[in-house]
Amino acid sequence: MTQLGFPKDFPIIQFPNLPLILAFLAGIVSKATSGTTHDYFLAIVFVGMVIWAFEELVYGVNWFRHLLGATYIVILVMRIAHAIHS
Repeated sequence: MTQLGFPKDFPIIQFPNLPLILAFLAGIVSKATSGTTHDYFLAIVFVGMVIWAFEELVYGVNWFRHLLGATYIVILVMRIAHAIHS
């Protein structure tokens, strides 16, 4: 894992990993498209963010990164539940 975090002994900010980069790129494409293409890229965003959050929860380098992963998983579950009920 690339450590560009600050502070060095307790990284809060790190270089993004592959799932996070793909989620960001898919998010940009989803905003520029519509219809089915938009939906597919939005699904890629959600899958990428779930993978990123899970990796942070399980493999994070400190308690803050674990908490960040757990928090984002809860937020994603709430967003998906809201989208299903809408």
